[in-house]
Amino acid sequence: MRADRLLSLLMILQARGLIRAEDLAEELEVSVRTIYRDVIALSTAGVPIYSERGPGGGIALVERYRTDLTGLSKAEARALFMLSIPAPLDELGVGGELKAAMLKLAAALPSTRRDDEESSRQRSHLDWAPWFHKQEPQPHLQTIQQAVWGDKMLYLKYLTEAGEWLGALEATVAPYGLVAKAGVWYLVCERDEHVAVIRISWVQEARLLDESFQRPDDFSLAAFWKTWRADYESRRPTYSVKARVSPQLMENSPYPFGESIQGEIDQTESPDPEGWTIMTLPFESLEDARARLLALGATVGVLKPLALRMSLADFARQIVGLYE
Repeated sequence: MRADRLLSLLMILQARGLIRAEDLAEELEVSVRTIYRDVIALSTAGVPIYSERGPGGGIALVERYRTDLTGLSKAEARALFMLSIPAPLDELGVGGELKAAMLKLAAALPSTRRDDEESSRQRSHLDWAPWFHKQEPQPHLQTIQQAVWGDKMLYLKYLTEAGEWLGALEATVAPYGLVAKAGVWYLVCERDEHVAVIRISWVQEARLLDESFQRPDDFSLAAFWKTWRADYESRRPTYSVKARVSPQLMENSPYPFGESIQGEIDQTESPDPEGWTIMTLPFESLEDARARLLALGATVGVLKPLALRMSLADFARQIVGLYE
């Protein structure tokens, strides 16, 4: 609805200041022409809004203009009240600030909306921590955050995925931003003229430097992370296992092997006369395949590689010997 879009436009301008019409159009999923029509509509309604042409221009509200939040619908207010403070923000040291901001937001709402707060919190709770996830020590997160917000260069001493084997690396980096993925913090930074990702828990030493850096105007943290994550996931080591899968397990096959196996299931040939299906199953290593297949007992029969067949048989003999 146009009224909802006008309110969204007003809130974006109030929160961010001067912003390009193209960026507004992308965020609100409309054309640039529609944005300019909305600007005229707001101006006609008495909202002090203006646009600047040329490089560095955009659309903005007159300085110090503010509006209240009474335009929030019941569903929108309820969605806000569902928010809880994620553990990564507590680790970042801004949990208290977020809680205070939510209190101010609640106070700004009309009483008819504030009544929904306790009701919403009693009906929805967001637990941000993954199952069986051990909290990672990251004593240098605060220092790194200071560098990110202050656009200051940062000296780091850190480990890589090779761990202690390669020893700690040292580098001076330009910290572009922080990303929390499944409760784990990562630093996106420029190092040796290319953008890199460093796991915060692997940082052994972090020191804020006096030197400032210029953040690239065209760099998008969210866009970079999306691309980097897809590339990282595609480069994960794979250990392929050709196996016969029982009909009992095929009924639940996406779950023991992950959702990625669904594509393999869709392309498999018809089961043999006994109902077993030949499939290629993905694992990270021989050890990973052995541990997971032993847990499935006789519902999976490995055809190859031979090394895995021999290892499974050896472990099976050891287990039988132990219990006999």
